[in-house]
Amino acid sequence: MLEELVTYVAPQSNENQLILDLTFGGGGHTVELAKRYPQAKILAVDQDPEAFENGQKRIKEEGLEDRIDLRKGNFSNVIQIHELEKDSLDGVIADLGVSSHHFDSPERGFSFRFEGPLDMRMDVDNTEITAADVLNDFSAKEIEEILSSYAQERFSRRIAENIVEKRKEEKFENTKQLENLVFHCYPKKMRFGKTHPATKTFQALRIYVNRELDVISETIPQLIDYIKPGGSFAIISFHSLEDRIVKTEFRKMAKEMGIVDLISKKPLLPTENEIIENSRSRSAKLRVVKKKS
Repeated sequence: MLEELVTYVAPQSNENQLILDLTFGGGGHTVELAKRYPQAKILAVDQDPEAFENGQKRIKEEGLEDRIDLRKGNFSNVIQIHELEKDSLDGVIADLGVSSHHFDSPERGFSFRFEGPLDMRMDVDNTEITAADVLNDFSAKEIEEILSSYAQERFSRRIAENIVEKRKEEKFENTKQLENLVFHCYPKKMRFGKTHPATKTFQALRIYVNRELDVISETIPQLIDYIKPGGSFAIISFHSLEDRIVKTEFRKMAKEMGIVDLISKKPLLPTENEIIENSRSRSAKLRVVKKKS
């Protein structure tokens, strides 16, 4: 939903144009913003060391060093990282989807498609706990709660209990160990459906390790004060837990606080053509608010 996201945060004036991208990732949104609005400066953050390094290279290759200011860090700290001033931003965007390079890098442990270490940390420099730590050290009740809360996994208790039993024989170290265990926790008739049985378990562990939901709920209400009157805040989410938080926070600011207007009561969805071109976009939901003047 690149076109929609970039369009909604168009600068309000020709002076002191400033747009913030909370999730640089591969740089697609940030670079497009810089090209679409040549008078604007784009601020961006990314906590992943690999994404940050690749981002610096891309910015240089695109000749946009004076237009894009990319800094390393979690977007929950973006106010301090970029030393933002209140009412200074024309718009803010965030794409909460996990970057493709995470899923496609076996050494990061995000995907069960490859064998790799059970890491799942976005920020390997500052996040101490890994998915392996959770599986090997947490109690069955704690693991069950993670799977239930962050992925609504219907077999969370069975999976958690089997994890605790299995680790008595050997520690969990790689993605294929976990995939195999979860696969056999599902009833035989449910093992070969459209969605792989391990999908929700991997999602839950990733969200927990990186505090993804906490960061979203903490950051949204903080940033609205830094957006100019008339400026927009646009967020793309990819699963119901994220979208519920965005929906709740945006409606709170619109209905209870009266400081923003909802662009749409329902989330905007990708077009059929975009889904055909990029199957991962099929679950994307875009919500936008505009700060009142």
